[in-house]
Amino acid sequence: MKKYISIIIIISSILFLGSCNSTSSNNTTTMNTTSKNGAVQYKKITPQEAYNIMQSGNKYILLDVRTQAEYDQERIEGAILIPDTEIKQRAEKELPDKNALILVYCRSGVRAANASQALVDLGYTNVQDFGGILNWPYATVKS
Repeated sequence: MKKYISIIIIISSILFLGSCNSTSSNNTTTMNTTSKNGAVQYKKITPQEAYNIMQSGNKYILLDVRTQAEYDQERIEGAILIPDTEIKQRAEKELPDKNALILVYCRSGVRAANASQALVDLGYTNVQDFGGILNWPYATVKS
């Protein structure tokens, strides 16, 4: 009997954890804009969604969180640079509107996720991470 209960618990846990995963058909994860405890979180979007926002005519800030050398080599037009290692020191001065839509990218996505979380931790309320420039299928500016 204990064996069956253990199996039922394991299967239930697997099903529960699987239902908690919020991925869309293109393998991107969408973070809720607010957590269950009311805390603001960033949203993970696709490069296509970011591009659509950029083309919409709505206001946004495009934030590159790579290094200066990476930015100088290639960037998305209109991006401002604040390296992920400097977000906590520079964001509040250079990004004064904490409610502005901020689209964040890096090279592959790791630094963008870290920087997005840092921005949220600083009180920014509309942060959207679209990963890395490696996955950006649109035009870039090359030096």
